[in-house]
Amino acid sequence: MNLRRPATLALASALLALTGCASTGASTGAGASTTAVAAPTPSPAAVTVDEHADRTTVKVQVGSTVTVQLHSTYWSAPASSAADIAAPSGTPTTTPSPSCRPGSGCGTVTTAFTAHAAGTVHLTATRTVCGEALACGPDQRTYDVTVEVTG
Repeated sequence: MNLRRPATLALASALLALTGCASTGASTGAGASTTAVAAPTPSPAAVTVDEHADRTTVKVQVGSTVTVQLHSTYWSAPASSAADIAAPSGTPTTTPSPSCRPGSGCGTVTTAFTAHAAGTVHLTATRTVCGEALACGPDQRTYDVTVEVTG
C-alpha cells in the first residue's frame, strides 16, 4: 500500500480549493452575477539612495520621489540624464556637518527627483577630491544610479 498517495491527494485538493479550481458541485445559471475585486493600486513611494547604491538599479512608479543623498560635500549636485522621466523636485542642498573641520568634506549633498514618466534615467554625480588634498581614484570619481520608472 502506498502511504504517500492519500497525503499527496489531500495536498493537491487543498491547493485547488485555495486557488478556486475545485468543483463545489454548484453551477451558476444565466441570471447569476459575479463581482470582481480589483487589486489595490500601490501608491508612489519615496526612496532614498546613497553611496551604497552606486552602480545599482532602483525601480519606482510614476509619481515616486527618489532622493540622492551623498555623504561628502565634495560631490557635485546629483543630476538627471532625462528630466522628462525624472526631474529635480527642488534645489539641491549641501549641508556641512557642524562637528567637522572646515575643508574636510564632512556633510551631505542631497537632491530629490520626481518620476514623471515611464522610462530609464541615470542619476549621477561627480567629484575629483576625496579628502583634504586627496585626489579620488578613477573608481571613486563618479556616482551613477539607474532608475527604472514604470507607469
